[in-house]
Amino acid sequence: MTFFKKKNSDNINKFFPNFNLKRNLKLNEIKTLDKAKKFDLTFFDSVKYKNHAINTKASYCITTAKLEKFLPDTIQKIIVKNVLFELAKVLKTIYPDSDIDHPDSSLKLGSKSKYKSVKFCNNVLIGKNVKIGKNSSIGPNTIIEHNVVIGKNCIIGSNVVLKQTILGDNVVIQDGCKIGVKGFGFIPLKDKNLKFPHIGRVLINDNVEIASGCTIDRGSVDDTEIGKNTYIDNQVHIAHNVKIGSNCMIAGQVGFAGSSTIGNNVSIGGQAGISGHLRIGNNVKIGGGSGVIKDIDDNEVVMGYPAISFKEFIKKWKK
Repeated sequence: MTFFKKKNSDNINKFFPNFNLKRNLKLNEIKTLDKAKKFDLTFFDSVKYKNHAINTKASYCITTAKLEKFLPDTIQKIIVKNVLFELAKVLKTIYPDSDIDHPDSSLKLGSKSKYKSVKFCNNVLIGKNVKIGKNSSIGPNTIIEHNVVIGKNCIIGSNVVLKQTILGDNVVIQDGCKIGVKGFGFIPLKDKNLKFPHIGRVLINDNVEIASGCTIDRGSVDDTEIGKNTYIDNQVHIAHNVKIGSNCMIAGQVGFAGSSTIGNNVSIGGQAGISGHLRIGNNVKIGGGSGVIKDIDDNEVVMGYPAISFKEFIKKWKK
């Protein structure tokens, strides 16, 4: 399920007429390497994702001359100089409204007649086709845009904005959170930067609590996800495509750059920063104020900037 309507997406040759693509001209969706299926278009721009590339089921892939060797022979390769630039152009054509968050014109005041078991406070605005589970409550001045799904027994605070988001059951979102907004992504050009469209979603699983003032960006092509029973403190920023596992505890003002994956049972102290495209293992502990700039294995405890093992950090400061 995507929250954006597709346009002009039936034939791959419409987007790459100069590449003489001959087979499987049908185009279904644009997906990441690991989620793409037959007739899908994917993209491969970093050797870090070569294991996904080797096993991808996509029919077409935008990539570079250096990386094409990692792709299956069955896939049709579209060789370009700048993968993300070409991908952004295709996304903008198929999903023309996904590079800017336009106001939702379908918003109306929440109605007890439609959501009989939901408690609405004053001035709650609800978009078209929104689903809200039984015994949920929505705080004043909150906006829930079209097609958002909220599970049972959820508590949504005041001045919250939800868009392109699916919530599980027993989720708590406190005041002032912005969830499902467009992420920070653009292609630098000489005269005008090209905004990178964001067609992904935010998926929040059961029993998650998100404290006040947090911002969670929706995915660009993939989804942003938060696992079950994870607790997130005030003023945390989670960028596009980030995956946070189950039973994690994240303190205030932590920042996650895009496309990093956080394991289960991870604890992160306040004001720590996680760089993009990293993999943080299970049962990891990251000290407050740390700067994580490389992958962390399971069960590690790290601290400092750049983050190093806690034992090394203590030795360094004892000298």
